Amino acid sequence: MANFTVNRVETSPIEGQKPGTSGLRKKVKVFTQPHYLHNFVQSTFDALSAENVKGSTLVVSGDGRYYSKDAIQIIIKMAAANGVRRVWVGQNGLLSTPAVSAVVRERIGADGSKANGAFILTASHNPGGPNEDFGIKYNMGNGGPAPEGITDKIFENTKTIKEYFIAEGLPDVDISVTGISNFSGPNGQFDVDVFDSASDYVKLMKSIFDFQSIQKLITSPQFSFCFDALHGVGGAYAKRMFVEELGAKESSLLNCVPKEDFGGGHPDPNLTYAKELVARMGLGNNADSNPPEFGAAADGDADRNMILGKRFFVTPSDSVAIIAANAVQAIPYFSSGLKGVARSMPTSAALDVVANSLSLKFFEVPTGWKFFGNLMDAGLCSICGEESFGTGSDHIREKDGIWAVLAWLSILAHKNKDNLDGGKLVTVEDIVKQHWATFGRHYYTRYDYENVDAGAAKDVMAHLVKLQSSISDINTTLKGIRSDVADVVAADEFEYKDPVDGSVSKNQGIRYLFEDGSRLVFRLSGTGSEGATIRLYIEQYEKDSSKTGRDSQEALAPLVDVALKLSKMQEFTGRSAPTVIT
Repeated sequence: MANFTVNRVETSPIEGQKPGTSGLRKKVKVFTQPHYLHNFVQSTFDALSAENVKGSTLVVSGDGRYYSKDAIQIIIKMAAANGVRRVWVGQNGLLSTPAVSAVVRERIGADGSKANGAFILTASHNPGGPNEDFGIKYNMGNGGPAPEGITDKIFENTKTIKEYFIAEGLPDVDISVTGISNFSGPNGQFDVDVFDSASDYVKLMKSIFDFQSIQKLITSPQFSFCFDALHGVGGAYAKRMFVEELGAKESSLLNCVPKEDFGGGHPDPNLTYAKELVARMGLGNNADSNPPEFGAAADGDADRNMILGKRFFVTPSDSVAIIAANAVQAIPYFSSGLKGVARSMPTSAALDVVANSLSLKFFEVPTGWKFFGNLMDAGLCSICGEESFGTGSDHIREKDGIWAVLAWLSILAHKNKDNLDGGKLVTVEDIVKQHWATFGRHYYTRYDYENVDAGAAKDVMAHLVKLQSSISDINTTLKGIRSDVADVVAADEFEYKDPVDGSVSKNQGIRYLFEDGSRLVFRLSGTGSEGATIRLYIEQYEKDSSKTGRDSQEALAPLVDVALKLSKMQEFTGRSAPTVIT
């Protein structure tokens, strides 16, 4: 058993270590500066209560992006020096963000221990590699992201830090092999437990879904399936889940070997970046002539998802609404009913209509999964989602890409339970169009303007707030742009009062609400690593079932025109087009 001592290292504050909606994200070259990661980790330990540090159990893993393995060794040594009793690491440092949440909530160590919290090393859907992005965030004992009270305290600590603690004489741990390594230090024994990345998560999924029913669907000659991990950590689960447990062919898996640079791609599951899957599903350029019935992708840390049918894209806003509408019938975990549903403010109101129809509690929250977590901990919410390709439920306290894929497979299995012996298959497109016929369609799109000059982005937002002082002036301007757009009836900056803890979150996005239920929303994103990202959300509700089959971009064209001219996007940013349209 190796012995170690505690080394106190003098340091000084480094500017800009403010966590965003999902932790601290910067370029690798920033994180590898002397003391940079160490300062943030120590500031986090100092922000936590003593019982969550001294003698605690800590999970440390992530999406496997470049610099993760080095960062894991640093955090292990700092955890030991700060009095942590044991660290759990997924094999090869790999755990999806939802799997970390599941491990924190569900796993029991060989000595009966349970995790107190976790450092997750991910920059989610952002690119990886020596010149790309790295990220770190802390999750609490409920498995969910640290609340603003903790992240604010972490940030304050980064501005005053004078020292950090790190173990001297503690060797690097071989994280490629499962097993427990024992060490001894000033606080007594310290263990590092390297465990299989997939087992706990697969066990949890099998307790939620009817795997026998899904397997019958996947192995049916009438059905075909494709899953793209975009070389993210989802690949660590795909073969075990879809091939070994559910019987899919191994050829159904695309890009399922996790890579430090995500194969040079952008691990964001949308129509722009998941090019290979989009083509395989019969969409876009170079489309396959015989696409599968069902396709899905996950992002770098496997908490986001994209759902596709044959030549058909399901918007994330529709996806969460359709899962909620079918959950009780199709997913055993929800058989006794839903406690409530929730969506982030920019997400379309498709879920609102389902909630109203099914008499469910409904909540509209700011962007950031921690807001859903509060509702779930209070027993108020079962299913929730964000338009940014995030969907989940109260089985954990993070969004969950593979859970969403299994939810859709469950719905397809339920709808086709009598069709797999030769009947006509109910397709993804059929399910979505039937949903529109029942609940109406929310035409929806999002324009992302990435890496905009931060000053220009603030000018756009200030201009939009100033416009809101007079609704009549807004409508006069609108009619000068497009006479075929309804009047604005309200405009504000979204503010949320948490019904559980009473906390208030202000300035969460600028909204323009129209008489016919349409909406324009403008937000500055907190998930980038450089510059600013402006997100523009455009939504139009159509109740007339004879008009729900229009092309989305055609239906939204008048509102897009209004949004771009009203915001003066090109004048302020110099951008004539968005970076990404979803």
